[in-house]
Amino acid sequence: MKKLLLCFLIFFAGQLLHSQIYNPVKWSAAVEEISAKEYNLVATAKIEKKWHLYAQKVPKNGPIATEFNFEKSDNYQLLGIPTEPKGITLFDPIFEMEIKYFQDSVSFKQRVKVTAGKLQKIKAEVSYMVCDDKRCLPPNYVDLLFDLSTAEKKSIEISSPSISLFQNSNIEDSSEIPIEKSDAKQGYWSILLATILAGFLATFTPCVFPMIPLTVSFFLKKSSTESKIKSKLNALFYGLSIVFIYVLISIPFHLFESLSPGIFNEISTNVYLNLFFFVAFILFACSFLGAFEINMPSNLSTKSDNASNSGGIIGIFFMALTLIIVSFSCTGPALGFVLGSVLSADGGAMILTTAMLGFGIGLAFPFVFFAIFPSLISNLPKSGGWLNTVKVVFGFIELALAFKFLSNADLVLQLHLLEREVFIAIWITIFLALALYLFGKIKLPHDDDSNRISVPRLLLGMFSLSFVLYMIPGLLGAPLNIISAFPPPQHYSESPFGVGFAKISSANISTQNTPLPKGAKLLPPHNILAFTDYELGLAYAKKVNKPIMLDFTGHACVNCRKMEQNVWVKSEVLSILKNELVLISLYVDDKRKLPESEVIPSKLQPGKNLRYIGEKWSEFQTIHFKANAQPFYVLVDNDGKKIIEPIAYTPDAKVYFEWLSNGIEKFNRQ
Repeated sequence: MKKLLLCFLIFFAGQLLHSQIYNPVKWSAAVEEISAKEYNLVATAKIEKKWHLYAQKVPKNGPIATEFNFEKSDNYQLLGIPTEPKGITLFDPIFEMEIKYFQDSVSFKQRVKVTAGKLQKIKAEVSYMVCDDKRCLPPNYVDLLFDLSTAEKKSIEISSPSISLFQNSNIEDSSEIPIEKSDAKQGYWSILLATILAGFLATFTPCVFPMIPLTVSFFLKKSSTESKIKSKLNALFYGLSIVFIYVLISIPFHLFESLSPGIFNEISTNVYLNLFFFVAFILFACSFLGAFEINMPSNLSTKSDNASNSGGIIGIFFMALTLIIVSFSCTGPALGFVLGSVLSADGGAMILTTAMLGFGIGLAFPFVFFAIFPSLISNLPKSGGWLNTVKVVFGFIELALAFKFLSNADLVLQLHLLEREVFIAIWITIFLALALYLFGKIKLPHDDDSNRISVPRLLLGMFSLSFVLYMIPGLLGAPLNIISAFPPPQHYSESPFGVGFAKISSANISTQNTPLPKGAKLLPPHNILAFTDYELGLAYAKKVNKPIMLDFTGHACVNCRKMEQNVWVKSEVLSILKNELVLISLYVDDKRKLPESEVIPSKLQPGKNLRYIGEKWSEFQTIHFKANAQPFYVLVDNDGKKIIEPIAYTPDAKVYFEWLSNGIEKFNRQ
């Protein structure tokens, strides 16, 4: 149910996103006078929140770098290359590599020397690419004008294309839908519910579960000397104290974030911190498996316990603190998992506070509930060996999760030591060992000598074994969609296309007397017939009387590749793409120059010509469909008229298939 809800939210967000025009960067040009003949040409980019602009040097197969091209002239010479500030160098989740980029604002400086005449102005062009955490925009090109007569740092603002320019276009317009920025709220609720569950499960451990009846007994005794209402209020305050203490743990991170806004991004991609979490999780797992106990200092628990005897609400507060300290050997690993998962995610200190709030609520709930309804406590199962079984199961899970942090470090360093097959093999081994333990084939230090296996233990063992069988095809290249967030991506593998993969080439097709149409190619890895030229694709679609899917994509578009590798590969989707439509893939980041005969004026930036293939298709997408993010899919008839509303990144293959089917059906009815 949770997965279906997530897919619905992603689809709904995609519907909103497809018609939005993004304009996250504004450039300004200024001049700094160094001497009578030398100047600094300063190009400043103002970047909207959550977007980032890439540096002038990026790794191979990464995004498009920022690049400056200055108009050639005999009146001045460039001294060196443009300089840039330190910026931020982190692991980019979009391109899955370490890249340098800038946020909020950045200034590039090019030093020049005037060599002849009274030079007044210098023209330049900047090409750049911006991304946020979910999407990238196609490369954009902005003209800059540096006026040397205004060397007083007076800026001349030059904006990127604006949607208002569409008013002069006679091309069919698409309605613009504003985006409701509700992703953060949805993330908070998901984190809260997940951590409430984690806190609740932590109560079923040997250190916490036996404390429930003891704590309830304390409040029952208090009710014999005080009113029952006051006793229940004290129990409620006890629960609130537990929640407050856990929330208090997150407060320092708000201070850290105020001093360094990018601290959580740094944590998520920092090699040393990921290695630290790996070691910590290994230690927690060994503790749960019975190798040793992780306890807080005994004098700390003694002082807290003594303070709890002071009575009143102060005493109750220290009772809650004593519970947290004494039970740390069991709750510590669970708490470490919550901290590690949230700190390595994007969301900041508020997400961490939400997580600690949820964990505290989940842990406190049984204590408060049974204190208010003490008659129900007799329904609780008796303490016994099953508590140790629960603890051991948690240990195996902690052990598996530890390798996620090791994988993060390996991905950042690009060492290829923990590639996808190795990671999956480790998980198969861990969960197979868990299944054998649950079936009684493996004994650990704190297990009893009973040979009987309870029904819940048997069912859990069968589930673990089934999970192992599910993961085995992953060694041969299966996508493993259920756990796709944990192992390295499929391209980070010894066999990126799967074991035994053989790509069919166009030469194979030709030998079967089925030559490719003019301008077409086979799109790997699925060998779908695709055009990269709109006019040629349109002509072919008219010839075969099929609808067209315009695939606005990019060579550096990661989500485009995810769609091609995870959604297009589905048999029902692949069948439509191969047999029922004509695919035209238009690459908006293609930096090859257009032939002189095809250079045309820009309709979005008057006075500027479109010189690159990618510029042409990017403007084509923007003008016709008021969207400039990729991937972006449009179904049109063979006259180029839109059939149904376009769709953006849609990782749910069922939703994508329904969209394709509806478009094909509507075309056939025309």
